[in-house]
Amino acid sequence: MRIIRTGAAPVGIVLALALTGCSGLESNGGGTADAAIDELSIVVPAAPGGGWDQTGRALQTDLQEEGLVGTATVTNVDGAGGTVGLANIANAPDPNTLLVMGLVMVGAVETNQSQARIEDTTPIARLTEEQEVIVVPAESPYETVDDLVADIEKNGKDVSVTGGSAGGTDHMLAGMLLQAAGLPAEDIASSLNYVAYSGGGESLAALLGNNVDAGISGISEYAEQVEAGELRALAVSGEERVDALPDTPTLTEAGYDVVLTNWRGVVAPGSIDDAEREALTSAVTELAGSDAWQATLQEKDWDDAFLAGDEFDAYLEGNIAEAQAVLRDIGLVQ
Repeated sequence: MRIIRTGAAPVGIVLALALTGCSGLESNGGGTADAAIDELSIVVPAAPGGGWDQTGRALQTDLQEEGLVGTATVTNVDGAGGTVGLANIANAPDPNTLLVMGLVMVGAVETNQSQARIEDTTPIARLTEEQEVIVVPAESPYETVDDLVADIEKNGKDVSVTGGSAGGTDHMLAGMLLQAAGLPAEDIASSLNYVAYSGGGESLAALLGNNVDAGISGISEYAEQVEAGELRALAVSGEERVDALPDTPTLTEAGYDVVLTNWRGVVAPGSIDDAEREALTSAVTELAGSDAWQATLQEKDWDDAFLAGDEFDAYLEGNIAEAQAVLRDIGLVQ
């Protein structure tokens, strides 16, 4: 994650749910018998269709294709911004388990006042970084971000904005946009009608059904519908425009001093030992340099943000502190 804001601090079960019994579980064969990890469980703490789900299933496919694991399974355990999955992973008995997570979970832990903390897990690696995009239905009267912001300032909660979990990246961006527009921090929560969903597929359905006025998510979740003319992109959240939406301005170009990118990564149970951590880290590190993973990054328009070992540990610690500061600044937590 990177968050740049002028004048503000920078912000850069037990799985005894039995994974085989959870809906959304899939297994792809094709791994090799020589893989260091015979069986890997990948837990996606969100509903199908969103960025975490896409990440988990890409990991499943590419780890097996590269022969880095024998078999990999994916299960969706959604709820509360990923904190349901987080609570279950911290003490999971199987050391060969990865939980997909990222900035969304960092924020959700704070806004949900979750007893389970990311600090209870074992960090493995940061994988990707992706810009956010603000969209509206094709029939929307909003042609620009200014139109959307002006309507929120005038009509408050009569204007609905959908996105991922409360306190996550999408919610942060909505609050930061209003802050950059000049709305006092103490008024943001009372003015913003944020409709949270646990998966990108649900927010997309709400937009396509004209049940909400605007949406915020990762570019990969909405780009196809923008290209098809079903959604209109108003702005992207990075420092530069993106190839997937070349005609869409950045928020900075639109006059809002906000830059935010969403990162995703993986953690393991907090109870694993050094050797088990090394096996998982090695597999993910090898994957990050593989042709299969690089092709996935290009296909999904994800930026490579790989970081592992002590560097990821330090990054994660700082990121948690920085996200807490942003959430306080925009009035989402006390």
